[in-house]
Amino acid sequence: MSPILLKSALVAFSSLIASFFLAFTMVPALGGDIDGNAWLLLTICPLMLAWPASAFGLWQADRLKNANGELARAHAELAEAHRLLEEKSSRDDMTGMLKREHFFAALDHSRRRTDRGALLIIDADHFKKINDSFGHPTGDAALLEIAAAIARSIRNCDVLGRIGGEEFGAFLAGASGEEAKSVAERIRREVELIRFHPGDEDAMPLTVSIGGITCAPDATVSELMRAADKRLYRAKHLGRNLAILDDRIAA
Repeated sequence: MSPILLKSALVAFSSLIASFFLAFTMVPALGGDIDGNAWLLLTICPLMLAWPASAFGLWQADRLKNANGELARAHAELAEAHRLLEEKSSRDDMTGMLKREHFFAALDHSRRRTDRGALLIIDADHFKKINDSFGHPTGDAALLEIAAAIARSIRNCDVLGRIGGEEFGAFLAGASGEEAKSVAERIRREVELIRFHPGDEDAMPLTVSIGGITCAPDATVSELMRAADKRLYRAKHLGRNLAILDDRIAA
């Protein structure tokens, strides 16, 4: 017997018991007697009315429950698809890092949660020369090597973004000045160790220059970017393959 039929049978049986109880309680109190026809009605009416009515109601409730379940699953699938689409739209197609505007939004969000941290701007050295000498596909391959080296060098809690053609941003959440210098040097060294072969050519060096600033409590994202940019420019001017960081916004 299906659950619906079983439940409706229990409802009908309960109605039958209630019918007998009311009849035995009310009829004698009113001075009446229960004869054979009354017994028949007391038995048939609850079974004929309560059983099919309760079965129909339970069937409808079951259908509604299933429909709500399907709707909830469809809503969850739609929400997951929307999340994945939003995640994909926020990522750079080539490197998988956050796009420029999404990186700055994540940086701003992190700054709202904590005043501590450091911002690094990482720029590939002599990258135009690679594109001009070997073509953009080779340049893209070199850029992927550099992006992978950067990703290997940061911590799980840090935020990475591609903020320009060959320029990357890293926000080191909660990092002190010394921790930021250690991460920046690890990035520089990891890139320097790459053995990149453009086609059949011999291995050519890949290096990056890094400018960084530790976050002052009242500094805006724009101020941090300008300060890190100045240090990046200084690293380029001093010969590249260099990381320069400090904690002073004005420089």
